[in-house]
Amino acid sequence: MCLSLTGNNSRMQRRAGPFLSVLLMLLLTSACTPMAHQDPAVVSMADKHAAAGHEPGPVNRTTALDMRGVSDLEGIIPSLADKRVVFVSESHNRFDHHLTQLEIIRRLHAIHPRLAIGMEIFQQPFQGVLDDYIAGSLSEQEMLRGTEYYNRWGFDYRLYAPILRYAREHQLPVIALNLPVELTRKVGRSGVDALAAEERAQLPSTIDRSDDAYEERLRQVFNQHPDNGRSFDNFLEVQLLWDEGMAQQAADYLAAHPDYHMVILAGSGHLARGSGIPRRLVRRQPVSSAIVLNGWEGALEPDLADFILLTEPRMLSPSGKFGVLLDDKADVPTVDTCLSDSPCTRAGLMHGDRFLSINGEPLKDMTDLHLAMWDKQPGESVILQVSRKRWFSSPQQLSFTLELE
Repeated sequence: MCLSLTGNNSRMQRRAGPFLSVLLMLLLTSACTPMAHQDPAVVSMADKHAAAGHEPGPVNRTTALDMRGVSDLEGIIPSLADKRVVFVSESHNRFDHHLTQLEIIRRLHAIHPRLAIGMEIFQQPFQGVLDDYIAGSLSEQEMLRGTEYYNRWGFDYRLYAPILRYAREHQLPVIALNLPVELTRKVGRSGVDALAAEERAQLPSTIDRSDDAYEERLRQVFNQHPDNGRSFDNFLEVQLLWDEGMAQQAADYLAAHPDYHMVILAGSGHLARGSGIPRRLVRRQPVSSAIVLNGWEGALEPDLADFILLTEPRMLSPSGKFGVLLDDKADVPTVDTCLSDSPCTRAGLMHGDRFLSINGEPLKDMTDLHLAMWDKQPGESVILQVSRKRWFSSPQQLSFTLELE
């Protein structure tokens, strides 16, 4: 189900989408309750009238949603197809969000064959790796290693794999939008002044700091974690660098490829109300655009987005596991504890066993382990080779066959 906040939903018919459920009542119950009190001046005046024995004054600023205009995903595609850029949000760990992102990409691609996909999850220095993956010269494993995906993003790659595979199959450019984490981490700790000249050269050319409402919303987020040891000024600077950096990367691509449309996939905080990436992109490239939010946990307000999707929760299927806790201080994957009645226990692995390889693929670090295991399923068997310390002799190499759970 989809809510249009653009004022055009009277032209849409109610439909039941194959993967969008009627979660509207839950969303409106949680999201609209505070809206009755959104104008303190009105509420205060009503209280004064009531206290004086008068009838409460009119509440003129209450937002109303016309439920007769509720549509499904199919119903909004014509409106999205009219735009050169479509922003689609995500909660990074929600598989259903990524499925709706893919569906929007598929439908827009059918209309606009020259379609690019901008993704927050990849950082700009690795654009060449993505290009090689889309061209078919790198495997999926090589792309994950080359973009340093697990060190720089880290979410279960299965969440994004269908989108990347679709892009590769259809030769759709994937644009690495994000700034290098080395820059944003350094700014978060010490501010922009701490950057060297060569680091400053990687920053966006301009930064707009005029959105006071956005700054206030970010301050509220920052104040939820008062003991994080960072200054708000540095926190704000990082947020603006993310937004401006991703906007500039997308704008540069659009300027260089005037015949392309683009779908931009990023977290809700970067897209809602247009304050993050959208307005900063349009400032650089005056393109038509629309914002689609995959759900929303706060109050529903008319300026949130053009459309809000109410998706049916979908979880990834369980991945195959060893049932082991690893030593987080070791430089290579090393057994700390085997969980009770787990493949680790049943195979006879012991504390201190160091992983050497899985199915013959060497393991030098946690990235290698992620790459070896991300697509494994419960019930699948793997061959694990380990090194085990022995008293008064050299380490022993052992091989185990484990059925994952």
